Formats: sequence, C-alpha cells, structure tokens
Amino acid sequence: MKKILTLAAMAILATQAWAQETPATEEAPRKFDKSKLVMGGNIGATFGDFTFIQFSPQVGYAFTRNIVAGAGVNFSYSSQKIRFFNGDESQRYNYGYAGLNVFTRVYPVNFLFLSAQPELNYNWGKIKYKNPPAADVKINGAFIPSLLLGGGLAIPMGNRGQTLLSMQYDVLQNSRSPYGQRAFFNIGFAL
Repeated sequence: MKKILTLAAMAILATQAWAQETPATEEAPRKFDKSKLVMGGNIGATFGDFTFIQFSPQVGYAFTRNIVAGAGVNFSYSSQKIRFFNGDESQRYNYGYAGLNVFTRVYPVNFLFLSAQPELNYNWGKIKYKNPPAADVKINGAFIPSLLLGGGLAIPMGNRGQTLLSMQYDVLQNSRSPYGQRAFFNIGFAL
C-alpha cells in the first residue's frame, strides 16, 4: 500500500511539473483598427443682431459598438448688438473662443446616446460703445472650463455616417461660458 501511495504522489507531481513546462498560448496583441475611427463635429452659424459662428471638428474611436470616445478643437465667434428703444445701436459685444475638448458617447440602444464633453476654451473679447461714443473696453483673456452633459438621437446616413441631434447643458455654468445658462440644441455629424 505504501508503494501505491508513493507512485500516486510521484505521478501527481510529475503531471504538475509537466503542466508548468508547457508554454502558455499567447494572445496576439490587439491592433489599431482604422475602420473604427469616427470623424465629425459641428458647424453652426446665425446672423443678425446676434451673430454666432462655430466650427468644432472631432476625431474619435469606437471602442465597442456602444462606446465612442475622442477629442476635438473648438473655434467660435459671437457678436451681439444692444439697441436703444428707437433702434439705434448703443453697444456691441464681440467674443472669441478657441479650445480643446474630449468626448464620450454611450449608446444604450443603436439610435440613442448619452454624452459627456469636458472642454477648456480660451476666451477674449471687446465691448464697443456706439452711442454715445466711448472708448472700447477690452475683455481680458481667460481660460473657461465647461462640462457638457446630454443625450440625443443618432440618425443613420449611408453605411457608416450619422446625423447626431442632441440636447446639451453646461453644468459648470461659468459666467463666460460660450453655452449660456440654458440647455441648447445641437446638430452634428459623424462618419
């Protein structure tokens, strides 16, 4: 009986030693997949007493079918005319913004998404007094943080493209934020 137990113990140890010597199969490293790149952004404009021009290209990567993340740049200009009751222009505010953003979109279902977009924009500007004429006031440049949270609808366009209709809100509410104090509607594109 002693010999049988000794042989069984040696067989178990030999099996363990052999299992440790066999090389583990290595997984091939994951490669960057160009087909998962997503390019898009926003272009916007309105003209009149309030003029606003925006250009914000973005590049992202679809990590999974439901998660897209990336980064972009922001450029915007706004001008607002303030008028007296008689219609004469009293003053004009001119602002410029340039900055960087990162974004994440999560798709709980194929056509709906939730989004988060932290931004840091540099803001500068000027106030021009027209009536009565006075010296222009330069607004000191400053970095303005924003955190846009929202969600929306992704409408397919062709094989890969989407039109993104979303509602967003800047939760940080900096007084110089380019997004104001209300939720805003946004139209964007992704390819």
